[in-house]
This record gives sequence, structure tokens and C-alpha cells, in this order.
Amino acid sequence: MNVRRHHISGLALAAVTALGIGTLSACSSNSAAAGNTDKFDVVASFYPMAFLAEQIGGSHVNVSSLTEPGQEPHDLEISARQRAQLEDSDAALYLKGLQPSVDEAIGQAGLDTKIDAASLTKLEDHGDVEHEHAGEHAEEEQHSEEQHSEEEGHALDPHVWLDPVKYAEIAKGVGAAFEKADPDHAADYKKNTDALVTKLDGLNTQFADGLKDTRTKVFFTNHAAFTYLAERYGLTQEAIAGVDPDSEPSPARIKELQKEAKADGVTTVFYETLVSDKTAKTLADDAGLKTDVLDPLEGITDKSKGDDYFQVMEANLKALQTALGAK
Repeated sequence: MNVRRHHISGLALAAVTALGIGTLSACSSNSAAAGNTDKFDVVASFYPMAFLAEQIGGSHVNVSSLTEPGQEPHDLEISARQRAQLEDSDAALYLKGLQPSVDEAIGQAGLDTKIDAASLTKLEDHGDVEHEHAGEHAEEEQHSEEQHSEEEGHALDPHVWLDPVKYAEIAKGVGAAFEKADPDHAADYKKNTDALVTKLDGLNTQFADGLKDTRTKVFFTNHAAFTYLAERYGLTQEAIAGVDPDSEPSPARIKELQKEAKADGVTTVFYETLVSDKTAKTLADDAGLKTDVLDPLEGITDKSKGDDYFQVMEANLKALQTALGAK
């Protein structure tokens, strides 16, 4: 496009990572075809960012993702080819704090437009799942301090896309950034953003109504991806692992969850498609619980219960309603 050679940095990177899933709209392309097109070239960090770029950009954008379909985004390491891809793009769209390799690569890229989704909404420090209960605040504060010092950039929970309200806030910010970076198509970006926000508002209503009256409010997950969602709809997420899906739970944590399952009437342990389900299924077997999938939407694969963000989120809602005993 005529403004692209000015290298809109922020947008390109984010779009590459976000669009790692080939099931998005026809205007998207794989990572090999990221830059130097006649469209507004956006690189997204992983699927939720790519989906935003696709929905807001429409036919005016060429979106590619840094994270391949089926790849666990937390583990992504940026290659030399992907760094070159960023330089050839107009914009990068990413979520700072989720993928350290992406954060570094975008920071070093010579792009004019770099869109950090984390700056478009409020991220919260949800602490460590092993210290969430009353009477353990001192340990929680100590762990939080250690987490800030040892894992700076990861203390704030990045899983904001699973809250439709926060995702809509990000969408508005991305739309405004697209309008500024590519003013020739600003009217279309504004129209597409408004339409996406309306759909997200509708999804929020579906969740609020669907989870308003349930037998229990507690659900177990493989890792702590759903805290924003739980807080939004008055639920309590108890995660086997922490925010990092690769972290291992302590034996004390497993025993604690077994007791809590009985106390709170928990019926189901949720696992996900992109990480091992071994621990979740072991806990379920030991505690006599069912298992089901609650998808954190970090990527779309052939195992996903839907082809895009909205379909998978609706599947998540149904799974929660069943597990929580919605009336």
C-alpha cells in the first residue's frame, strides 16, 4: 500500500503473531507472505491479536501470525526470518508480557506502528494460584514480590482476551491505531471496529445471562488463564498450575484441590488443547471428577470447538454452564 513503506511498526508485529491460525478470513496469509504486499501489512503475535487485525482491517489488511497453528504461544522463539518479516511489515500487534521473545523482537524492529494490546486495557496481578485462599496472604505477598523480581514482565496476567469486555476495549484501541496508520481507509476501520465491539457486547450478555444462576460458582482449570473471565461473571477459577501452563503444581496444591472439589460441588476439571492434559486427568481420576475442554483461545486447531473466537467462546460458555449446573 502507499503508506506501508513508512514501516508502521507496532501493527505489523502484532498482526503476525496474532494470525498464526490459517482459519481466519480470506484476506489473511501465512507467515511466509507477511510483508511487501499492496495492502496494509500487519504482523500479529498470536491468534487473539490476529483475529482483531482481521476483523478490523477487513479487505484492506494482509495479516500474518508469528505463532503457528497448534504452537503454544508462551514457548515461541522468534527466528531470523520472522525478524526480517517484521521489518517488511507496516505494523505489529502484540500483547506485551505474554511472549518475551516477541516483546524483544518488536522492541528492536524499526517499525513506526507498534500496537501493544496490554496498553489498551488494564492488566491485573492475579498472583500465584497456590496462595489464593484466606490465611495465606503473607505467603501470597512474598511470592508476588519474588515473581516481580524474578519474572519481570509476567507478574501481570495477560489473558485479557478471554473477557469480552476487555477484548472490546482492546479492539477500540487497535481500530484507532489502524485509522491513524492508514488514514485512507479510516472510515472502514471505524465501521469494522464498531461492528466487532457490538458483537463482543452481545457475547458479554450471553455469558452474563448464561452464568447468572448456577449450582456452583467454582471451576477447575489446567492453568490460570480464565481469571478475568471468572471475575467478570462472579465465578471462582481454581487452577492446577499458574499463569504459565508449563508450571508444575505442588503435591499440596493437588490435595487442596481434591478437598475443595468436595466442599464446593465441583464436577469437572477443564483442560485445554495446546498443552498436556495429563495432570488435569490425573486430578479428575483421583477426585472422581469429569473432564472437559475449556479453550483459552491461544490458537485455533482442528481440535478447537469452533472456527473462530466467537464460536470457541460460545463453546466455552456451554461447557461452563454444564460444569457449573446452570439453571
